[in-house]
Amino acid sequence: MQSVHLYPMKESLFYKKLSDNKVQCQTCAHLCLIGENGFGICHVRQNIGGRLFVLNYGRVIAEHVDPIEKKPFYQYLPGSWAYSIASRGCNFRCQHCQNADISQVETKFSADEYGIIRKPEEIVKAALDNNCASIAYTYTEPTIFVEYCLPIMKLAREKGLKNIWVSNGYFSDETFKVILPYLDAINIDLKFFNKENYLKICKARLEKVLENITKISESKIHLEITTLIIPDLNDSEQELRAMAEFIFKLNPDIPWHLSAFHPEYKMLDKDSTPLSTLKMAHEIAKDVGLRHVYLGNVKIRVRRV
Repeated sequence: MQSVHLYPMKESLFYKKLSDNKVQCQTCAHLCLIGENGFGICHVRQNIGGRLFVLNYGRVIAEHVDPIEKKPFYQYLPGSWAYSIASRGCNFRCQHCQNADISQVETKFSADEYGIIRKPEEIVKAALDNNCASIAYTYTEPTIFVEYCLPIMKLAREKGLKNIWVSNGYFSDETFKVILPYLDAINIDLKFFNKENYLKICKARLEKVLENITKISESKIHLEITTLIIPDLNDSEQELRAMAEFIFKLNPDIPWHLSAFHPEYKMLDKDSTPLSTLKMAHEIAKDVGLRHVYLGNVKIRVRRV
């Protein structure tokens, strides 16, 4: 298989060389074993000659100025603007992905399809020029472009900007240690509270997501959690209560965003989430004792401060 050569080429920060020119990626919790010329599950990391290279490094596929509430963050820098960037790729295969056009990658992509080259200093300057208080690494999974995130995060910190991630929470221990000194806030998707659905729909393990949410809650990083409520998959009273109780045990002040599902990507056979289901989830969260619960993707927002 022909390798994809981009400029600039970047070797992955986190991988282990194995015998027969194989490597093990250690960027996320999949810990992919990759043979020569092969790709990880994210399809943006390739084994070239027994070394693991990042194919989306330095390339931006989406770049916008957003209200920080859109990320969503309601308890962190409210009313401010976030300079949002993404590189192509994801380590999940969610059947209902709202950003599948930029998160899902094919190995045949040309360099230009990974986005435009943007230097870290250009990103930081654009954030400052647009009166943003933070840089948001979002739309796709920032773990998958962590090598690009890091120099931006370091420079942003020097310039007084905050760094925020919107993540699926499936980063490795190695990645977490490196981003910890520079990460100010994170919103993690808690997609299900069911091991089978996490594996079937996202191709990931619930346990690692819960472990990482717990580690974040024990750090100084501001944490908010988002759950997209999908009919017949995670909308039962039992599952919603289990999620709420997990969050409550960590900290009842952690904001929980409950969002309505709308048919997307490969999950077009599901109906949109009824407002009544969101209100039920909101009442469950209040009953458990969570203090900051928000409804999203609906015309009416129920808010409890």
